[in-house]
Amino acid sequence: MSTTHDRTARLAEALASLGPTVHRLSHLSQRSYQNPYATVEWPQEVRPEEEWFSSPEYLSLYGTGHWERLDERGRRRLAFHEAANFYSLNIHGEKGLMQGLAERLYRKDLLDVAAYLHHFLDEENKHSIFFGGFCTRYAKVYRSRQFSFEASRDPWPRDVEDFLFFTKTMVFEEIVDHYNRVQSRDTRLHPVARFINHNHHVEESRHLVFGRRLVTALWEACAPSWDDATVAEIRAHLHQHFTTSWREYYNPDVYADTGCADPWELAEQAWAAPAQRAHRRTVSQKVLGFLTTTGILDKEPADAF
Repeated sequence: MSTTHDRTARLAEALASLGPTVHRLSHLSQRSYQNPYATVEWPQEVRPEEEWFSSPEYLSLYGTGHWERLDERGRRRLAFHEAANFYSLNIHGEKGLMQGLAERLYRKDLLDVAAYLHHFLDEENKHSIFFGGFCTRYAKVYRSRQFSFEASRDPWPRDVEDFLFFTKTMVFEEIVDHYNRVQSRDTRLHPVARFINHNHHVEESRHLVFGRRLVTALWEACAPSWDDATVAEIRAHLHQHFTTSWREYYNPDVYADTGCADPWELAEQAWAAPAQRAHRRTVSQKVLGFLTTTGILDKEPADAF
């Protein structure tokens, strides 16, 4: 097992190696800087039962018996509320992300990546403006059902905390970006929905490059100093994060607003549906491949699929 000095030296070297990536991504962020209050023209009103706001194949009831029983207006109404839920998930996720980024700005051991953390934080704030703009104008911000799993344990060591923060951020953003990429190209969607998804995808593509490089650097620098019990706990935590992140896509509040009977039971049925299990695995495939190839995970989180 390596010493604290060895770990610190490896981490410093790893973060310093991110210099060219930080410089390139910062330049791209500066070049594409935008004013979120002037970038999009919000329509006065939208028609939830007449226009698509989510790709139907990416809805949480797609491929289930309930989907087959919905008429066309019902499917579009579901798509509208699921769009609001998807944007709400991003609002809640980005609140925690912005807080975590702000806490790490100009920390001495992270100075090599501080320049890009500024852009990261700025862009996440703008994303929240777009997501919140839709929800507050046309729908609502759905509540989050996430809760903290750290409440029952002692605080993590700082290196573990940093690694988990950036890894969970990457998992969240990889899943979201898959939805963004697909929906930004779906010509069936309302222009506002396509814009929100496209804008988020363009900026998240930079965040994901940074996230993969940083997570790899943290793992390679810190993991050799963690004992087997710590690594096992980290992996269990990431497995749980996968499951709880996906669970929020099956929101009983959405089903209630759509007019579905027994929304809680419907959420359980949708979660367990074979088509939805396959969907979650497909969307997660890229980030799972990264996590298993690097050795961060030694198996997929079975509860999520």
